[in-house]
This record gives sequence, C-alpha cells and structure tokens, in this order.
Amino acid sequence: MEPPVRPASTGTIIHGVAVGEVLGVSTLAGARLIAGERGLDRVVQRLNVMEVPDVLAWVKPHELLLTTGYPLRNTPQSLGRLVADLDERGLAALAVKLGRYLDELPEEMVEQADRLGFPLIQLPDNVGFDDILNQVLTDILNRQAAVLARAEEAHRALVQVVLAGGGLREVTAEVAGLLGVGVAVLDGTGHVLAAAGPVEHMATLREVPGAAGPPEGHHTSVPVVAGGHHHGRIVACGPVGSIGDGDVGILERAATVAALVVTRQEAVNAVESKYRADFLRDVLTGRAGGSERVASRARAFGWDLQRPVTVLVAELDPEGDERAAQDRLVTCWTGAMRRHDVRGAVAGFSHEVVTVVDASVDAGRLAKDAAAAFAESLPATFSTGASRVAVGAEALPEAYGQALKAARVGRQLHGNGAVAHFDQLGVYRLLSLVNDTAELHAFVRETLGPLASDDDAENADLRRTLQVLLETNLNVAETARRLHFHYNTLRYRIGKLERMLGGFTEDAHLRLNLTLALHVLRMRGI
Repeated sequence: MEPPVRPASTGTIIHGVAVGEVLGVSTLAGARLIAGERGLDRVVQRLNVMEVPDVLAWVKPHELLLTTGYPLRNTPQSLGRLVADLDERGLAALAVKLGRYLDELPEEMVEQADRLGFPLIQLPDNVGFDDILNQVLTDILNRQAAVLARAEEAHRALVQVVLAGGGLREVTAEVAGLLGVGVAVLDGTGHVLAAAGPVEHMATLREVPGAAGPPEGHHTSVPVVAGGHHHGRIVACGPVGSIGDGDVGILERAATVAALVVTRQEAVNAVESKYRADFLRDVLTGRAGGSERVASRARAFGWDLQRPVTVLVAELDPEGDERAAQDRLVTCWTGAMRRHDVRGAVAGFSHEVVTVVDASVDAGRLAKDAAAAFAESLPATFSTGASRVAVGAEALPEAYGQALKAARVGRQLHGNGAVAHFDQLGVYRLLSLVNDTAELHAFVRETLGPLASDDDAENADLRRTLQVLLETNLNVAETARRLHFHYNTLRYRIGKLERMLGGFTEDAHLRLNLTLALHVLRMRGI
C-alpha cells in the first residue's frame, strides 16, 4: 500500500503515514488507543511536542502531538475543549504519557475524541519522546523518498517513450503498466484521445466523460496543461482502493509528458494545416494548376475533389472574431466533417473556414453539428453559406464565391448564426452578383432620395412605413395594423411618401424600383 498523500499549506505534496501505522512501530509497541478509533486513517506528516499550555498557536495540520501532560496539569477544566481545538486545526492525533502529571484523561475529553474520530493515544512510560520522533520521522522520510523515487523512475520511463517517438497511446500504456489500472487521456471536451489498461477497467473509463461519471473513488484525474493552455486531463480508473494517493505523483509526471506530446503534435498539425490551407486556397482561386495535378495533391491530403461537391464557408460573426475562436472553429468543422464525409476537405483561412463536402451530404445538418460543438466551448457564433453543386476542380472557384456570398447575405438577412444556401437567396442572389457596389449605392440614393439615409429619424421611420406597404401589396388596413397606426395617420404618411418619391401607388415600375432599393439597403456591408 502506498503512503497517503496530502497537499501541504505550501502547495507541495508531502507523504505521511496513517495513525494506525504509527501505532505499529516498535517504540510504540506498548501504546494503547484510548479513543477516536475512527480516525486511525488520519495522516501523520510531522511530530511536535507540547511544552506550553498555549500550544494551539504552534501546531500545524497532520501533526502527531506528544505530551507528558505537564503544561495541562493545572488546567484540567480545559482538557475537554482541547480535543475540539486540535481537531479543528487538522491535527492527526494526541499522544499522552499518564501517571506523572496527569493520572487520567477526563471522561469529557474521551467522549469528545470518540465523537470527532480524533485518536487519543496513551504512551508507554519507558519510551522517550526522542525515540518516537526518530523512528516515526525516519519512517515518514523513507516512505516519501521511496514514493518520489518511484515517480522519478516513472518520469524517466515516460520521457524515453516520447524520445523514442511514442505518442499518447504509448504514454497511457506505460502508465497503465506502472499502476495496473485503466488510464486514458481526454481532450477538453471529454473525448478519449488514447487509452490503455486492463479490459475490465475500460468500461469505467468510457463513463468518465459523462455527466454522472464513475462512482467516487473509482477514478483520479490530473489536468494536462501546456503553454498556459488546458488541453484536457489524464485519468486513471480502477476498483475502489486500487489507486493510492501515492499514484497521483506518477499521474502528474504523466500529465507533464502528455503535455509535451500534445505540444509536439500541435506544432506538427500547425504546419500540416498551413499546407492544407495554402493548397485549398490555391484551388479555390484557380491557381492550383490543372485538374490532374489538383486531384493528385488532394489525394495526398485524403481529399476527393473530383466528385460532385458543395462548398461551405463558415465565417465568425463580428463579435466573435478572435484568434482563439478561429482555431476552435477549424477544430469543430474538422470534427463534424469526419462524421459526415471522411474524404471531404477542411481548411481554416484568416477569418473563415472552408469545407468541400460530397454533394449528397446534408449541408444544413453538417453546419448544425459544427455549431453545436462550437457552442460548447465558446460564446461566439458563426454564419454559414453553401454553394451550388460543383463538379471538377475548375468549378470550385465559382462555388467558393457563391458560398461566401451566401454566408454574408444570410447573416445580413437572418442575423448571426444563419445558414444560407446560394440558391435560396432569391433576388438577393442577383443583387450580390453586381460587383460594382458604388452603382448599387447610387441606385438606392436615386430611388429613395432622403429615405436612403439614417441620419434623420423621421426619414428612417417613413422608410419602414414604405417597406411594410410594399410587403402588404399596398393593403392600407393591414399596414396600419402591423405598424399600430390609425388609418388616417397612415393615409397622411402615404401622401407624404408620394410627394417625396412619386406616385408609387399607381406606378408598378416605381414600386419595383423601390422594393429593389430597400433590398439593397438590407444588404448593406456586402
């Protein structure tokens, strides 16, 4: 059995021995437990001798306090409270020599110790405190040295695994062999990255990421941290009692090595991601070369770009445009793609993630899966646009443009988090194809006049009235109901609008122009 481990006030881990084990050393062969049997598993990390009545100011947690009773000989009335005070300060036990200064301990003191599970020990008369101090402290230090040596040996073995090119799978296998239990490395979302150990423990490991998890005492976990970032945790699972507190030191060393592996893999992934992104960007801009060359390089990445595909563009919505969010967006889309199309292409650009997926895949469902994973870790959102079906590398640049337009127009029309298909944009699709935005803005100014600007609150309000009128096909009663206007008020507003814009109630062509101008305004920022 490994010695218990407890965190000291300094934040370091100090190993100790249980009170029950202390009673088993040779110098305490004649000692007798007076009370507090429930506390025999309390941990002794240090020893102290009670020489003054106000000893409470000098005691520390996990101490075994030795006394002859001399400081307490004149204050027997305080002995009943002493046990509660020592227990409150986290002491392990109190050992007393009776007969010289105290004939016996008060009944109140014994009852209090039993109630609190605080061990009271009667020391034999023929044993000196120096013998007890030497033997128990030597035992504690020897055990601590043994545990530290075991952890250091495990660390060297794990470093050798990494130096030999091993990854998380080899690290978990090494730790599982050292501890004899199931071991797994989980990422930040609870997904198992690698696992090893006895078959009977694997089922318990699979329960760890769940909401309930395994019963208390079945698992121990240590965070995996590298570069100030939390990358997940390493978990050891086994039957109750199979994971001693001393094993935490080995798990901590394993977590350090796992962080090294994760950091190394992230560096490799960053280089690979750059190559993938550069290649896909060249494909989508038509600079990647002929179809045969594109197909060959795509196969090297595990992509199939020759089949009928749909291009999806996911753009972070403005308030979520941060580097951490962009990295997470790439991860979520990559994970979702693996579940829907293993031969699909995913790459992250500066402010967007582009996905090329088989045309048979439900683009809306794919975007929903990616959004669900993204929302679990970050409050940011993204909008997604989907292109028409494209066949061959030559068609991908046009499809990319369609998806980009769909993402941006969809956000303008439906708000953050929108999923829009290029073919479902209606008239906005046609307007988005006008590359000369200055011409569009000129058309709006010429058609709407003063209503094109938001500088005047009254004009913005009149534009809203015009929009509802056109949406209801000039139904005055319905427009008044929607805008909560009196009928006569609306008639007055219609007259004012016609004086500003012309007789649109009688001119169908003018109504079409006004409708198009309002649509362009809704696309502002495209």
